[in-house]
This record gives sequence, structure tokens and C-alpha cells, in this order.
Amino acid sequence: MSIRLLLADDQALVRGALAALLSMEPDLEVVAEVGRGDEVVAAAVAARVDVALLDVQMPGLDGIAATAALRQELPTCRVLIVTTFGRPGYLRRALEVGASGFVVKDTPARALADAVRRVHAGLRAVDPALAEETLVAGSSPLSAREADVLRAARDGGTVADLARALHLAEGTVRNHLSAAIGKTGARTRAEAVRLADEHGWLLGG
Repeated sequence: MSIRLLLADDQALVRGALAALLSMEPDLEVVAEVGRGDEVVAAAVAARVDVALLDVQMPGLDGIAATAALRQELPTCRVLIVTTFGRPGYLRRALEVGASGFVVKDTPARALADAVRRVHAGLRAVDPALAEETLVAGSSPLSAREADVLRAARDGGTVADLARALHLAEGTVRNHLSAAIGKTGARTRAEAVRLADEHGWLLGG
């Protein structure tokens, strides 16, 4: 019996390429494709999917949040994250919410198919280099509020702008920015945002 797959990626070309590669395997069948994270659960339930392959960054709902929703609504469906963004924070968050695997998009086709089979069998399939990097990086040092402030600071804006957007006092925003800069080892607010993004500490929120 074939393993029934759902592919979720907002890039149609990538989705099509993955579908073509995986469909060449005799035991794998792509039965659903979506381009938004908030379409994952309904499509997976309707198609009785065994394994969902989700990108991290998608409109509607990111892949981590979609994983959590899918595991709640359809616990029998395993999740394999397949993403360009091989960041330690993303891997940690994905596993925390119930993903069974995490690989990057340049994974060879045979290795990707094997990863699908592993998660379907109830095993883990994690990119080994990323797993090692995640162990070294540790969990996010940022508090939830510090992460909120850095997310708001992505597009620039003054401290007053950030304070208005977050409904906080300007002094509180400055304190959170200062703490976040220190914790990320950055010299500037922009560098703190970049470093936190690279580690996958600002996804969601």
C-alpha cells in the first residue's frame, strides 16, 4: 500500500518538483498539494494523508504552527518539514510541536524519499548537520517579549513607533531591545534582528 503524501509549499515550482520526484517512488503517492499553511489541515483530513511535507515559511500559517494544528486534528499523520531555512530554532520548534523530521530542500531525492519512509514508520529523520548545529546553539535566549520587540523592529521604525505598535512604554521597549542586543551578542538593533532570524528565534508570535 502506498504512503499518501501532502505537499505544502508556497512556491508552485518547488511543489511541482517535489511531487514529480516523490511520485517516481513506487511506494509513495502525492494525494494533495497546497500553497498556504492554513490550508494544510483541511486538505490532509480530506485526502486521508499519511505524511505531510511542510515548508516553514508560508502565507496564512507558518509550517511550525501548521504542524501543531495538524498533529492535533489528525494525530495519525506524520509531519516532515522540508525547507530552505535550515535554522536551529526552526528545528527545535518543529520537534517540540510534533514534527517527526526536518530536512533541507537540497536533500537528494533518494534521501528525501527515505526520510518520508522513516517518519511514516514512526522514526525520526533529521538533517544530521542541522541537528548538531541545534545542539550547539541551544534554545533561544530571548524572552517572549524580547522576541516580540525584535519582530516589530524588523521593518525599522523608531522606539516610539515600536512602543505604539506593541502597546508598551518607550522605556520598556528600550529595555527589551537592550536585553535582546546583549543576549544575541549583537552591536546594534539591526544586527540583533538578523542574528535572531538566522537562528530561527523570531518565527511565529
